[in-house]
Amino acid sequence: MACNHCPSEVSNAATDALWRQALWIALAVNGGMFAIELIAGVMADSKSLQADALDFFSDAANYAISLGVAGMALAWRARAALFKGITLLLLGAYVVTAVVVAALQGSSPEPFVMGGVGIAALVANIAVAVMLFRWRSGDANMQSVWICSRNDAIANIAVVAAAVGVFGSGTRWPDLIVAGLMAALSFAGGWKIVRLAMAELRTASTQAAVHP
Repeated sequence: MACNHCPSEVSNAATDALWRQALWIALAVNGGMFAIELIAGVMADSKSLQADALDFFSDAANYAISLGVAGMALAWRARAALFKGITLLLLGAYVVTAVVVAALQGSSPEPFVMGGVGIAALVANIAVAVMLFRWRSGDANMQSVWICSRNDAIANIAVVAAAVGVFGSGTRWPDLIVAGLMAALSFAGGWKIVRLAMAELRTASTQAAVHP
């Protein structure tokens, strides 16, 4: 990275090729896990699994967006990151709503399905997070992808813990509590990405003014 960690306007060609390859792999993994977790979440009546499935969907869409802007100017990459941050904030709001509804109307989560699918999702997300680790200090767009993958791995651990809690307590509350924590994680990650993207948009605007 040039200029003592200032984002360069155009990504290095070799780095860009590796970045695209990593994104395609991450897109395939997240797309597949979205379908698996969504079906399992509905079957198991688990809000934490359903929240994690939506997170997989959000990540898959964001990886597709990142592929579209890879190698483009800083301003476009920052706009993509801003969109991702807003998506995470909206996802968190949806999960909070689902948790409140389930708390009021009741639910009966199935712990064995939750645990099994949660472990499979954890393995998938750890593999993706390790693959993307090298880009954790890149521009806002790269950091947003790393943050999403890191948050997913943390969420999967929480889903497995929720499954243990549901099994041990015989109640829905561990599932709902974890879903609520996942919403908080989405809010925190989304806000961080939005702040990074806005800072880079200001940088891009300044660069455009200096070098029209």
